[in-house]
Amino acid sequence: MRYPPQILEEIRARLPVSAVVGKRVRLKKAGREWKGLSPFNAEKTPSFYVNDQKQFYHCFSSGKHGDIFTFLMETEGLSFPEAVERLAAEAGVPLPKLSREDRAEEVKRRTLYDVMEMAAEFFTASLHGRFGTKARDYLAGRSLGRGTQERFRIGYAPPERYALRDHLAGKGVPLEMMEEAGLVYSGEDVKIPYDRFRDRVMFPICDLRGRVVAFGGRAMSPEVSAKYLNSPDTPLFNKGRLLYNFHMARKPAHDRGTVIVAEGYVDVIALTVAGFPNAVAPLGTALTEEQLALLWRMADEPILCFDGDKAGRRAAYRALEIALPNLSAGKSLRFALLPEGQDPDDLVRSGGPAAIERVIATARPLVDILWAREVEAGPLDTPERRAALERRLRESLALIRDETLRRYYREEIEARLSTQNPEPRPGRGKRSGGGFRRERWGSAPATPGARLSVSPLLARSALFTGGIAETPREAMILCAFLVHPELLHRHAETLAELEFEGRGAQDLRRFLIDDAAHGEPSGPDVMRARLERAGLAPVAERLTSLVRPGDRWVLDPHADSVRLEDALRQAITLHRRARTLHSELRAAERALAEDDNEANLAWLREVQNQLSSVEGAEADLDDGFVHRDH
Repeated sequence: MRYPPQILEEIRARLPVSAVVGKRVRLKKAGREWKGLSPFNAEKTPSFYVNDQKQFYHCFSSGKHGDIFTFLMETEGLSFPEAVERLAAEAGVPLPKLSREDRAEEVKRRTLYDVMEMAAEFFTASLHGRFGTKARDYLAGRSLGRGTQERFRIGYAPPERYALRDHLAGKGVPLEMMEEAGLVYSGEDVKIPYDRFRDRVMFPICDLRGRVVAFGGRAMSPEVSAKYLNSPDTPLFNKGRLLYNFHMARKPAHDRGTVIVAEGYVDVIALTVAGFPNAVAPLGTALTEEQLALLWRMADEPILCFDGDKAGRRAAYRALEIALPNLSAGKSLRFALLPEGQDPDDLVRSGGPAAIERVIATARPLVDILWAREVEAGPLDTPERRAALERRLRESLALIRDETLRRYYREEIEARLSTQNPEPRPGRGKRSGGGFRRERWGSAPATPGARLSVSPLLARSALFTGGIAETPREAMILCAFLVHPELLHRHAETLAELEFEGRGAQDLRRFLIDDAAHGEPSGPDVMRARLERAGLAPVAERLTSLVRPGDRWVLDPHADSVRLEDALRQAITLHRRARTLHSELRAAERALAEDDNEANLAWLREVQNQLSSVEGAEADLDDGFVHRDH
């Protein structure tokens, strides 16, 4: 419902921002404001400020800004009405009373919630009853034990035609209410209403508050045409406006800063059990705008985890179409491409959490998927076909409503078009033109330039991390792994978590993680061959040349392993620290530019001093290595 502005103002007046925020963030007084560590980003120096007089908070590290209602929506994933109701109760502000019609509708909805809860309890009891043997065996085969079943309230619909109907009728539920809840089939051509769900494993679907509003049923019989069956749309449920597991995933998603979108119920459950509780799924349909809005309430860049087959490509491309008109600065999607023939559940069972981590670490930005879709659309061996490619890309970019973002995308696509070298025609010399090289789904780009050529504007965009030039520290870390693959296979997860500034460094990191996924460490010859095939040999050579003299001993294949591990560990520690401090330095500079006060000036100087300490420590390490080597 809509709330009058005066009600919202009264709630704000009674609840200082510092009181609401202080329940989640440890705040310290800073002049007329309060400051603390950002609840949105991991940091060691405060960049989060609260102003009670102006009734807002501002986070310099993430750019997030808002009032007490926004804070609950951002940190807990609440809807606006949920946030208003929560804070009104805390402030003791009565909300407007419902009209007679609204009250009648509310009573009806509450009764439907009760009916759905009774149905969920019935299905749970049936799973553990005499008819549930086959369903229990199925769940055991999917490694979904009793604890998991209880956590997700998994149940079973018996094969009898009237089992649920008769159970609810015995509790006084009218048949009309069962029909309205979507639990039974009825109509002019149905003489006796009967259960919608029969002989199916049942997955309750909950609303944002965790109330059961619908069900998804997985058929036990292979002869049933519809393997999965969802509840129809009801007064409680619209399949395009909810996400499976949203109510349990939204807090982990906010805490971790990301949300994983799988394709099905079992995938979400498998991911959660494997340590990824920030997983959700659409409800048997392609991703909708409403679901995308829910995802962006949970994280700025949700990761869509699709199968690597044709169906997975189609799902990714449909999501792309929905996302393009709704993109904005800082709000995008990333796409994690699974090995062909495997879904998240398969991957968890075969490779464990580490396999999922590797897939997530190599998630590709939306612009890559847009490019892949159009390049895969058909041959590019004539000028006309290449012109058609350019036209399709421009038409897709026209869907982006945000003018600034559309400009960034246009420059990126133009850069990729300009670096696409024609392939030789069959039977011709290498200089003969014939068509663009085509990039396949999930593969490395056809040419390094297609990924590494980025406009200066796009490189500075908030949507795309990192700059263009690599640093000596990045070069040392990556070259150590490149020359010593045995280190890579022990520390692949650590490498996957590192952020690198240079585009070449980012591509080489992805290559190394992929290499680790092959199993046994690659020998030098195999590694060089793979680098050549990936088009990354020039990147590796350039990074090798950037390694400082004091660190060049790590390029020796016979370097002492203990010393090597110690040097790598120190370099990674310094790298992480420097990345954090540079982020805080930018935030401090923005804060000082906006408000030239003593607190902001002190913050800037403090960060500068810490950066100098890191650089000094790195210089000391460099000198120490030089002296030992010479």
